[in-house]
Amino acid sequence: MRKNQRLFLNIAFAIMVAAVIIASLSGCAANDPLANQFKAGDNKNYIAGDGTVTEFSVENRKAAVEWAGTTESGDVISSSQLEGVVTVVNFWYAACLPCRLEAPDLVALAAEYPEAQFIGVNVRDSAETSAAFSKSKQLTWPSIIDKNDGAVMLAFTGIVTPNAVPTTLVVGKDGKVTSRVYGQIDRSILGTLIKTALEE
Repeated sequence: MRKNQRLFLNIAFAIMVAAVIIASLSGCAANDPLANQFKAGDNKNYIAGDGTVTEFSVENRKAAVEWAGTTESGDVISSSQLEGVVTVVNFWYAACLPCRLEAPDLVALAAEYPEAQFIGVNVRDSAETSAAFSKSKQLTWPSIIDKNDGAVMLAFTGIVTPNAVPTTLVVGKDGKVTSRVYGQIDRSILGTLIKTALEE
């Protein structure tokens, strides 16, 4: 009888431990926004950032980034044209919900900081789709069509993560990235990041 009782207690303890482990793993997954997006199965085809803001101190900034691309209107624009200018680079595309939601805040910030140049980098759309979006959202800046070769995104490798859309970078007057926002921007925070870069 004692042997059977011991066996029963051992089995019960093993089941309890397994239940605790499963519950704890489930809790981790529930608190991981990227894991939840992968599991959602909603076919949105992008991983939205969580709004994480990273500021790069002067000593931790990577070398100035050189980039160039053709805009939705067929013009060529490059980093060399923006030397000495603070640039706000926004990676987006039209079907991305947080990209649509943040557009009015970006428009407001572009008006608030006219000395900064805003540049869009459309990672998926045709020039026509990008232009239609820009018109409907009243964007006042050009967007590079980057879907064919991803040249601009590649130029920012290590700073921009592919498929983390939207991502917004503030590039200082020296061409070095001073800050980054993964996901939908907060207007006040991005405004502060732009102002800081302008004052450097």
